[in-house]
Amino acid sequence: MAQRPSPAVPYGAPGLAISFLAFVATGLELSVNNHAADFTLSTKPGPPISLSCLVHNSSQAEELLWYRGDGQVGLKDGNKVNISNICISPVNESDNGVTFTCKLARDKSVQVSVVLDVQFPPQLSGEETLHVEEDKDVTLTCNSKSNPQAQTTWHKDSHSLTLQQSRHELFQTSEVFQLSIRKVQKSDNGTYTCVVESPLGNGTKDFHLIVEDKKPVFPKEAVVAAIVVITITILFGIVARKDKFFKVW
Repeated sequence: MAQRPSPAVPYGAPGLAISFLAFVATGLELSVNNHAADFTLSTKPGPPISLSCLVHNSSQAEELLWYRGDGQVGLKDGNKVNISNICISPVNESDNGVTFTCKLARDKSVQVSVVLDVQFPPQLSGEETLHVEEDKDVTLTCNSKSNPQAQTTWHKDSHSLTLQQSRHELFQTSEVFQLSIRKVQKSDNGTYTCVVESPLGNGTKDFHLIVEDKKPVFPKEAVVAAIVVITITILFGIVARKDKFFKVW
């Protein structure tokens, strides 16, 4: 019986297969600060933090890469092989939520990520004095950044603000807290305080609302009509005295 010929094996393929099997068998993996899986690192602004990436179960030198978000971090030559360290200094509020990832250079699917959880008390800002004409609408904007997210309320002249459904409207995101007032009145004059309460501390921000007298409005139609009347009157005057103008010339 004729034997079926075995498929041809490309030159060098056995070596590739052995390398791949060795890679799988050894269970090559990374760890960051002794974490072999993605994790969250809680910290506070100020003191620096170090992240150390280490290669496990490797029989050869392995190059490592670090990324901050999607951007690659520059590393010195002596800080790339089998172990690599980076330092975030100083840690600040803008680092909150940023992801740092250590990857194996020859197989970027082998990686470990750490998300920074930078916790800080409320930081408030916003336009402090607002002038608005009576019967106009106005919005007070309290910019509030904190982690964890804080609870926010509005006070008026050191008392809790009583909201009127037809006139007041609240809008809130993770960093903005707004109070809108429709058709302001003289009674809306006063100091409005944005009060923010967080497990890490509280904060307040004052906004001074000054309601000015309503300015008189001149009807556009009447102004236009007056201009037309004046223009026509001047033209008629010129026509009526055209003979004298010609004599002068």
